[in-house]
Amino acid sequence: MAPATDLKEVVESEIKEWHFHIYFHQKNAEEHHAALELRNAVLRLRRDGAFIAVPLFRVNMEPMGPHPVGMLLRIWCPSESFASLYSYLCMNRGDLSILVHPLTREERKDHEIRLAWMGPSFPLDLSTLPVLSEEVPLQYPSLRLGYSSTAPKPTMEERQRLGRNVEQILKSEKEAAKAPTDYYVR
Repeated sequence: MAPATDLKEVVESEIKEWHFHIYFHQKNAEEHHAALELRNAVLRLRRDGAFIAVPLFRVNMEPMGPHPVGMLLRIWCPSESFASLYSYLCMNRGDLSILVHPLTREERKDHEIRLAWMGPSFPLDLSTLPVLSEEVPLQYPSLRLGYSSTAPKPTMEERQRLGRNVEQILKSEKEAAKAPTDYYVR
């Protein structure tokens, strides 16, 4: 299957919200402590304005849903803060594994093919997840971020103008790949 290239389709399917799951084993006191310390650091940094991230208050002491280990922390993040939170967790996760997945109507795909891992991966039990939900699972709509954002979005014309400007600037960069002039790529 060829990747999507229609600008309108790509823009309309953009992922707006994410989950980060911090894994640790329920019988490993060091991992438990490290995960809680990481969560508390995220909370302090959110308070101080580094990014917007909402850790779940509850710590799961047993495997839950598709997650195979007893203890995990979930952190919700809107796309507006994704790069900042991802960067922070990448640099500060220590030996903990973190599952990153989007929030869309297709929960099974989000956990099966649209996921990424920081650190070693864990096998997931996908049988617990719905294939397709009626609606996108909005979280924390009161923040007006992610799928609930009320910020104006660039128009298609503005996006196209930006793309043309970037292509023009990169013409002189010999290491930068140039966009194809036709849609058939060999």
